[in-house]
Amino acid sequence: MGSLIDQCRTILEDSVSKCESKWIALSGGLDSSIIAHLIEKKESHAITIITKDFLGTDLTYAQIIAKHTNLPLSLMHVEISQILDSITNTVRILGNFNDIEIRNSIVPYMYLTSLKEKGIDLVISGDGADEIFAGYNFLLKKSENDLENEIERIKKIMHFPSKIIANSLDMKIETPFLDKNVIKFSEEIPISMKVNERHGKKFGKWILRKTFEEKIPDNVIWREKAPMQDGAGTSSLSNLFNTIITDEIFSHKRTEILEKDGVYLRSKESLHYYECFRKEKTVNMSNSDRKCPDCSYGIKIDSRFCKMCGKFPID
Repeated sequence: MGSLIDQCRTILEDSVSKCESKWIALSGGLDSSIIAHLIEKKESHAITIITKDFLGTDLTYAQIIAKHTNLPLSLMHVEISQILDSITNTVRILGNFNDIEIRNSIVPYMYLTSLKEKGIDLVISGDGADEIFAGYNFLLKKSENDLENEIERIKKIMHFPSKIIANSLDMKIETPFLDKNVIKFSEEIPISMKVNERHGKKFGKWILRKTFEEKIPDNVIWREKAPMQDGAGTSSLSNLFNTIITDEIFSHKRTEILEKDGVYLRSKESLHYYECFRKEKTVNMSNSDRKCPDCSYGIKIDSRFCKMCGKFPID
């Protein structure tokens, strides 16, 4: 295992060294914390998004890593009004009303627009580590054979809305985990180096944790995977829309939209996103046999979810 760990460190050091940005989007999760450690000597800066009115989990961990790596940390505390504006713009840029994707993607939208206001057009993110090193929690329950197949499937369909958002703002996101040499390395290591146990508990991204466990605080390196929406606090948007949209209004609008547009909305949150989407676009309904049962959008062969509305799973 020692040689693989040495290789992992060398390959990631090389990948991060190619990054030109002096700014990192820091969540305090494993991936961005590793990058923060590797750019520690570059006199870099970090930015973290925290919602003022919702409980998020990133703040403490981001502060721990910023202090540990001596990175100046810019905390962006956002109000609900800023979040709602960000939703409108994120839906417009991505062209969908996928509730999970929008909820997650407003986080990069907010840190990118904040950096743009500072005159910065380049930032580093940890995108890609979950996809190639088996970081998602649902992967931990799979057998080794199923896990290999699932990782291959994910790699075929992986996409990163943060890059689309950055492009729309004339900015660029650097993603060292998606460097070709890092991807090649991830494909060559045994599956046990991606998912393994510690103290009887399974963890993904095993080799990343083992490679940097002596360099990064224990409570960060062994932090469980948390979705971006939980870290920043935007997962609470579901409760917000459940509060501000009455059952009567939701029932009426959902029926009207289904009859008029042929789109079935599963939640009040989805209704809000769809109304933002519908101001400029309509769903490009597919004529193929494989389409979303809720919005008729075309589904790729290797995908089990609808990129347009977020329906999951789709057989």
